[in-house]
Amino acid sequence: MVAVVAGLGSVTYYASASEVSPASDARAVPVPAIADVIRPPAGSRQIGSFVVASGTQTYTCVVASGATTGAYTGASVPEARLTGRPGRIHHFAGPSWQSERDGSLVTATKTAANARTGTIPELLLQVATHSGSGILSRADYINRLATSGGVAPTSACAAGETVSVPYKAVYVFWDAPAA
Repeated sequence: MVAVVAGLGSVTYYASASEVSPASDARAVPVPAIADVIRPPAGSRQIGSFVVASGTQTYTCVVASGATTGAYTGASVPEARLTGRPGRIHHFAGPSWQSERDGSLVTATKTAANARTGTIPELLLQVATHSGSGILSRADYINRLATSGGVAPTSACAAGETVSVPYKAVYVFWDAPAA
């Protein structure tokens, strides 16, 4: 793990004492090993790392034309609260991430995945849009790492039914070097 972070030239943004109250649950979140297929660009600097304190992936049942039952085969919609030393992040549909401390907001698109048996995949996402100023305004890439849970049920379902499946992960936000 140290080699991965050192190899990327990590610099972490930490909130000052005036930005984080003593009663907050802010804590340092170690960055897990990153598979080559989902590694951010060389020279990227870590902005912050966060653990999913509570989170779900919500799936909607899709019924094929002419079928009587369906399956949860469509994309999931996240709803999660992330915590880390830089503060708290709300992760929701879009996919979007918004700092609860400063209001900065990003949306992102998946660029690569690392499949893992029995859990949702680890991801590399590229930030598509920024809003506001603050910690996330410098984010260019996001990793979802060390995933557990969140997999869609394999049971039959009726059109439009939804199910929310708990998951855990570590999210790491990266500032990529200018091209």
